Amino acid sequence: MTIGRWFWSFAFTQLVEVPIYLRALSGPDRTVVLRWPQRVGLAFLASALTHPYVWFVFFAVFYSRAYEDLGYRWPALVDHRYTIYFFAAESFAVGVEALLLRSCGLQRAFLWALLANASSAGLGFVSRHYIGFP
Repeated sequence: MTIGRWFWSFAFTQLVEVPIYLRALSGPDRTVVLRWPQRVGLAFLASALTHPYVWFVFFAVFYSRAYEDLGYRWPALVDHRYTIYFFAAESFAVGVEALLLRSCGLQRAFLWALLANASSAGLGFVSRHYIGFP
């Protein structure tokens, strides 16, 4: 995992998720009225908090020697490493982003976080498959 690949993935994630969060924070699902700069900052902050953990921390754990050692006892962990990594990391991202948004007054924060993260992950898979980006 290089910093350059992370940066482009981060930019892509923000490009997809920020508009979704702006829509959520501007709509009737909020209990607290935020000014435009606050909504933009919060929309950016949600992914900015979780993306480095997903890319660097979760990756380091799932591709570590300790994880390999677990694979000796449970080979399915290694056979399905990327799938487990993906669901663990995305679950973390959805959970943390939902907690942040909920604490700022957004109703149905979990659904908005799930939509934003599913959109960025899904579009990321599609763009990687068709054009090799990010």
